[in-house]
Amino acid sequence: MGGPEESGDAKTVDMQEADMQESLRYLYEVFDPSLPRLGPGDEACTPRALEILLTGRHRSPFPRDRRTRVLDVGCGNGASTVRLAQLLDADITALDSHQPYLDELMRRAEAAGVEDRIRPLCLDMAELKRGPGVLPDGRRPDLIWSEGALYCMGFVEGLAACHSLLVPGGAMGVSELCWFQPDPPDDCLRFFTEEYPPMIDIAANLAAIQAAGFDVVGHFSLPESSWRDSYYAPMKPRLQVLRQTYADDAAGVGMLDMLQREIDMYERFSAYYGYEFFLMRT
Repeated sequence: MGGPEESGDAKTVDMQEADMQESLRYLYEVFDPSLPRLGPGDEACTPRALEILLTGRHRSPFPRDRRTRVLDVGCGNGASTVRLAQLLDADITALDSHQPYLDELMRRAEAAGVEDRIRPLCLDMAELKRGPGVLPDGRRPDLIWSEGALYCMGFVEGLAACHSLLVPGGAMGVSELCWFQPDPPDDCLRFFTEEYPPMIDIAANLAAIQAAGFDVVGHFSLPESSWRDSYYAPMKPRLQVLRQTYADDAAGVGMLDMLQREIDMYERFSAYYGYEFFLMRT
């Protein structure tokens, strides 16, 4: 039996865990699996990134004697996963910690006729820090992909974990939120200081990628349409519906207000920040 201090610490941890689970519940209700995408991106970004990776100065990262092994980290409902399966002759492990997203991914994969190329894996991406043993058959991937998701692990920590997983000469494609211009307006800076304190500019992220042991093959900024049309436009009506659902739920309304602030920030300050797609090799 623990003493009062130990018991108090346990209660604090339990309360923090309960708060986290409550926040996740709201997020999963907003980001329903049926939404087209769960983050900025579009149908053109994935093939553009692959083209840069395959036309770089290095030889192709993909083996010729077997199917390419791909790990899609934080795949969500499969917008990028299905696109990868359409573009590559590959065995893709699609990793996400929310089973309903994986169920939707496989529904979309079947509709696209690529379900035989995708294996869903319900796992917290933080588990990747334990090494390839957490993956099916312990097989190291030739390519790791993560569109708008690696921040969940921490971008620098995620780079390190992924570098240790890849086969020698393997490749990685990842998009990360970056500052595009210095000295953003105060409202914008305050918002991201609260919501994503690790956010840095493109040059600093390139330095972090190189410090993690990668060679940068190329990078590009996602267009504003990948935010406005593909991401926010389908989200707005869902926020309106949920405002009625959460009318008497202060925490739920607070979550919706935060997401609306995010949309408003982009409408006002999209020139100052966005996602940068980084392509790299070990």
